[in-house]
Amino acid sequence: MVSVHVEDAGNRLPRPRPPASAGRVLGLVPAPLQVLVGIVSVQVGASLAKQLFSVAGPAGTVAVRLFFAALVLLLVWRPALRLGRRAWPVVLTYGVVLALMNLSFYQALARIPQGIAVTIEFLGPLVVALAGSRRLIDALWALLAAGGVVLLAETRGDLSTAGLLFALGAGVCWGAYILLSAALGSRTSEGKGLALGMAVAAIIAMPAGVTEAGTGLLSPWILLIGLAVALLSSVIPYSLELEALRKIPPRVFGVLMSLEPAVGALAGLVLLGESLHALQWAALCCVVAASIGATRSARPEV
Repeated sequence: MVSVHVEDAGNRLPRPRPPASAGRVLGLVPAPLQVLVGIVSVQVGASLAKQLFSVAGPAGTVAVRLFFAALVLLLVWRPALRLGRRAWPVVLTYGVVLALMNLSFYQALARIPQGIAVTIEFLGPLVVALAGSRRLIDALWALLAAGGVVLLAETRGDLSTAGLLFALGAGVCWGAYILLSAALGSRTSEGKGLALGMAVAAIIAMPAGVTEAGTGLLSPWILLIGLAVALLSSVIPYSLELEALRKIPPRVFGVLMSLEPAVGALAGLVLLGESLHALQWAALCCVVAASIGATRSARPEV
């Protein structure tokens, strides 16, 4: 199962429970529409974040986003620091991986088109979904995804190698993040572990952000845009996805989430003017098709 636990392109977190009143309002919206709106929100947030790079830099943008996300989650959940010996190692590791995932993805986003960055990062969850499987059909999905990577390599001449490596690093972190999310959910209650993990991620990202942007991070305009990015990339999509998962099977949810690389490419085209070549679109479609296929053919226990 590819996408039960996945995020921005490059940027997804475990879903905190929305307030009861918000849940009732969200319950009126059809579940597939909730998922699609959440995907659009994440990718619009990524496009908005990219426009901050010229003044705050990728690391500065990550720092502002994680700071506001942590602040909101801490205010909502108000977690106690007494989690137990088994929980804290998971929370700390989760926070480290979360910070590295976001820093890597935003560095990639600064160097290559958004659609390509999301596509490469999406390989991380796909590998987690296919890992350990010995079925021929899953091997075929893996080969299809590998074909997409080969097509991207064919167009590497007009793409930053560093950007591709950062996106690949973000994908590795995303795969680790999925596994850590399961452990975090089993060792903490509600969104308390998430809030503390987000705070750890913000603390780790802050020095890099301050080094890159300096006091510019305190600009009211940057703080305002950073808050908007946090809301678009975290609060809105997580609330929508949590409510959708109450109504539709995880497998259907995963199929819908597999559209994220394509939505990321469209967001980059419309909001950032980032056009892709025909081979790059073909590569993106290979990864999307492999993700949809792996999700639909996944065994129930995956």
